[in-house]
Amino acid sequence: MTGSEAPSSFRLAYVPGVTPSKWVRIWNERYPDVPLELLSVTAAEAPEVLRGGGADAAFVRLPVDRTSFSAIPLYTETTVVVVPKDHAVAAVDEVSSEDLADDVVFHPMDDVLGWERPPGQPGSERPATTADAIELVAANVGLLVVPQSLARLHHRKDLTYRTLVDAPQSGIALSWPEEATTELVEDFIGVVRGRTVNSTRGRSAPQAQEQPKRKRPEPTPARRKPAPAKKGAPARRGKPRRRS
Repeated sequence: MTGSEAPSSFRLAYVPGVTPSKWVRIWNERYPDVPLELLSVTAAEAPEVLRGGGADAAFVRLPVDRTSFSAIPLYTETTVVVVPKDHAVAAVDEVSSEDLADDVVFHPMDDVLGWERPPGQPGSERPATTADAIELVAANVGLLVVPQSLARLHHRKDLTYRTLVDAPQSGIALSWPEEATTELVEDFIGVVRGRTVNSTRGRSAPQAQEQPKRKRPEPTPARRKPAPAKKGAPARRGKPRRRS
């Protein structure tokens, strides 16, 4: 795109737990003429933000509505249980749902794991957010099961987490409206997929002008040195005289 058609920026939304800094850095290096604007949204808000044109693309949690959006799955997260540091679970590396049967396990309203009910005993009420549930875990009221990135996001010194081996997992994907696959979206797909600057997909990033190659100088032919005279042989000077 050139001239008046050039966009002012590329708008990228992302859900809690996703860290887009690596891709943002590559974008800024490759396309310095198009600023990248970041927008933090909840997992529930992401689809409406894309539909309403508030972002060109977004890092979202799977599943997505494939009738409206295109999506490229990127990775699947480990599921963990968040516990107080003095809880029995903290003494092991991983646990199963059966190990949590006697504990209260909170099920926040913004849960992203998609299960009907977590393992263990239900709380007296569902916390409004994951952050609220973390506060209850810190108060030693119960436990919380979340993707590992959310456990890291809400890290506290008095809490820790362990892998829950038989829980649902949450996948992260890059998504955008199917009818709005613009050049900039293709450019960002290239960044996420690790395409090089010289890739044929999307716009070409500015490149330094190629310098003409210098010709290698031809070698100068070496001069032949006269062969040294043999020892004992008289030096010949001029022509020999003919005897009469």
